[in-house]
Amino acid sequence: MSRILYAHIMIEILKFTIPSLIVLLSVWIVMHKLFKNEEQKRLWELKKAAQKEISPTRLRAYERLALLLERTQPEALVMALSERLEQAGSSLATLSIQKMQQELLRTVRMEFDHNMSQQVYVSDEVWAKIIGARDQIGAFITTMAVQLPKESNAMDYAKVLMTAYRNNGDTPHQLALDALKEEARGLL
Repeated sequence: MSRILYAHIMIEILKFTIPSLIVLLSVWIVMHKLFKNEEQKRLWELKKAAQKEISPTRLRAYERLALLLERTQPEALVMALSERLEQAGSSLATLSIQKMQQELLRTVRMEFDHNMSQQVYVSDEVWAKIIGARDQIGAFITTMAVQLPKESNAMDYAKVLMTAYRNNGDTPHQLALDALKEEARGLL
């Protein structure tokens, strides 16, 4: 009889315990999902707020890097050097090819160094293309200076630089600029 009584008591306890455990588990699952959804919503709001701050900064970085790529093309480099010389009361005709080469390389290095911090705002792929454009323009400037005949002057060098680079097809600068533009469009 005691076994029957014991079994009956256990059944009565289980009648209350099992539904209570099911309710407790259900409440825990619902609360867990609710807290998880709230956390995701809060993270999304933080990300959205941060994006409002970061997007303008990133867009300015893209603009600066686009300007860097434009300023370090041979035509822009030669024009900037010519303007600096004119302000100093001189001209390209007074420069030796070696001096012009040094000035062009110095300008590329200065422009790049001035914008180096912008790399934190672009992807590694875009930054690698910008570095590639810098390296290739340096090599191009040096190669063109070496290939000119000894009797050539800085004006000849400037013409060769601009013509050869323009006729070179898709330049490293254009490839980097295209990648930069595509990445910037992803922000908009």
